[in-house]
Amino acid sequence: MTDPNTASRPVQAVVLAGGQGSRLRPYTDDRPKPMVEIPGTGTPIIGHQLTWLAEEGVTDVVVSCGHLADVLQNWLDSADLPVRVTTVVETEPLGRGGGLKYAAAHLPHPDRPWYATNGDIWTRFSLRDMADFHTERDAVATLALARPRIPWGAVKTDGFGRVTDFIEAPPTTYEINAGVYVFSPEFPGLLPERGDHERTTFPRLARERRLAGFPIPQGAYWRAIDTAKDLTEAARELATLGR
Repeated sequence: MTDPNTASRPVQAVVLAGGQGSRLRPYTDDRPKPMVEIPGTGTPIIGHQLTWLAEEGVTDVVVSCGHLADVLQNWLDSADLPVRVTTVVETEPLGRGGGLKYAAAHLPHPDRPWYATNGDIWTRFSLRDMADFHTERDAVATLALARPRIPWGAVKTDGFGRVTDFIEAPPTTYEINAGVYVFSPEFPGLLPERGDHERTTFPRLARERRLAGFPIPQGAYWRAIDTAKDLTEAARELATLGR
């Protein structure tokens, strides 16, 4: 029996790979952040993302380049990729929203939904389930939501103020934007030509109840690679998970 959701699942995606990666120096002195490799994985972050997208049914990816774009483009040209890749480079800074709009204009199927992911995310979960969630809620945009661990130990107290327990690096009680998205075909038309969509488009969609949040399933791995410490911790975590 044919799954009725199959037709609404994206087969195209945008990877936002243009950040400076200043907090990851010296690793980003000679390569963009998505080209950094987590020790032990054998592939740069963007290589992992393209494999993941292909496994989730994506056939075409637009990679939005910026910092050291030629290094990323050369790697994409020489690598054996599981998807068709188009690269775009902003000729002038457009901001996060303008850059996303510019990249989306190069997708091969403008009348179909699409995924987007930040180029510094290492994660694995079902994008198909996220796409179905997006469709079921009739959303224009859906954000993946994560609960990262806070970098400190937490202290539990009772109602009288006595310490009852210590918890090492517990998950935060708040969900955060995990940097993975599903967008409907009309979404690019709502993006600014310049500026930050997270300050304009997303709040507008939230007020209109057209923005959804998909919690990454419990047990699925997620980490944003922002600093050298993130690289070290991700290598340890992935080795423990056998990935």
